[in-house]
Amino acid sequence: MGTIAAISTATGTGGIGIIRMSGEECFKILKKIFVPVNKKVDVEQVEGYTIKYGYIIDFKTKEKIDEVLVSFFRAPKSYTTENMCEINSHGGIIVERRILEQCLLNGAELAKPGEFTKKAFLNGRIDLSQAESVIDIINAKTDREAEASFNQLQGKLSKEIESIREELLSIMADIEASIDYPEYDIEETTYSKAENLLNKIKEKLKLLEESFNSGKILKDGLKTVIIGKPNSGKSSLLNTILDEDRAIVSEIEGTTRDTIEEFVNIKGIPLKIIDTAGIRNTDDFVEKIGVEKAINLIDEADLIIAIFDSSKKLEKEDFEILNFIKNKKAIILLNKSDLSQKNNETINYISKINKTVIKASMKTKEGIENLYDEIVSLFQNKEINLNDGIVITNIRHKNIIHKAIEYTQNAIVNINDSMTVDIIAIYIKNILEVLGEITGDNVSEDIINTIFSKFCLGK
Repeated sequence: MGTIAAISTATGTGGIGIIRMSGEECFKILKKIFVPVNKKVDVEQVEGYTIKYGYIIDFKTKEKIDEVLVSFFRAPKSYTTENMCEINSHGGIIVERRILEQCLLNGAELAKPGEFTKKAFLNGRIDLSQAESVIDIINAKTDREAEASFNQLQGKLSKEIESIREELLSIMADIEASIDYPEYDIEETTYSKAENLLNKIKEKLKLLEESFNSGKILKDGLKTVIIGKPNSGKSSLLNTILDEDRAIVSEIEGTTRDTIEEFVNIKGIPLKIIDTAGIRNTDDFVEKIGVEKAINLIDEADLIIAIFDSSKKLEKEDFEILNFIKNKKAIILLNKSDLSQKNNETINYISKINKTVIKASMKTKEGIENLYDEIVSLFQNKEINLNDGIVITNIRHKNIIHKAIEYTQNAIVNINDSMTVDIIAIYIKNILEVLGEITGDNVSEDIINTIFSKFCLGK
């Protein structure tokens, strides 16, 4: 890879813009377009981890383009392990593009998405799982997701995988010894030691695989479905949680005909919250599709918020909704508590159901904080477990670990069946190879390219 350059800050107006450049020709190119205020400074000789003040100029006309600070990083002590600089300019897409253009006109190539991090991986500064964590940090929507991604960037997952690989290599060493020196009759000891270690490894891998349940919640949010009859207050609840008029609220029944999905952070718990069509019998073809979709989402939900109009008597659809949620994790909101509570029958009946029941009013916002507290109580310490900092948030990693568990189980079965050690060695080699796909020790170029294509420009 040659010298690459890209704008690293987000598109739009901002106080500061950063144009990044990395590669062997980095400082040679910079020297043509950067004029330090201190005339004695030789740009190509500046020490790493220093900042110089000056101007970016048009290399042909010598016209000043912007007043900048340039950060210098010398190989191998940089993000990419190559010579690298970051031009800190004023924000604004016009200035940033003019500076980038000067870099490109003087020999740099426009970086592809994720190419700086790809260089860091290919040059050995980070492994593949650490590289993948970079995009997870950038896309993190909650503190806990950012924490899990940062732990992966720090190498916690890599160290756990490497520890497992070292244990597998020790088994392989014993197996190879028993193959090379059959006269010492050490095969029985090898079987026993291998089985014990493989069982321990399988448990470690299972813990990692199970952590994906927490990781999926951190990354995608708890799938939280709001259900209820038309005009029970579903859309008002969504608007209240989002603090914006996201859904249409009307006294006309059947306003919501399709799902409305939004991501929201409730006291550190990520929710993918879905407003659904009101559940009722209807002859309207489009509304009927929406009702069917709402019912199907109940089975897929991590959490259901069932909302009822506490000012009215329970009807057939209300009892159907209660039946839908009886075996699901659900919170019941008795809405419209601000109205005169003449209907104690509804309140008393629902209060006896084995679910958390909260009196609420979407008009006065009564009960909203209680709802938030209940969500935190349900999920903060149980479903979302950071497992000492190692949480699988990446479906690619989860699938690889699942495959490694299968190979481990196959190896154990073959030991119990007294298969020859060379057969067992094949399964152990498979485990080693598949785990190498997480760290990048054993991965195809196509997979690498696919992973880094998901990155933003300049990272």
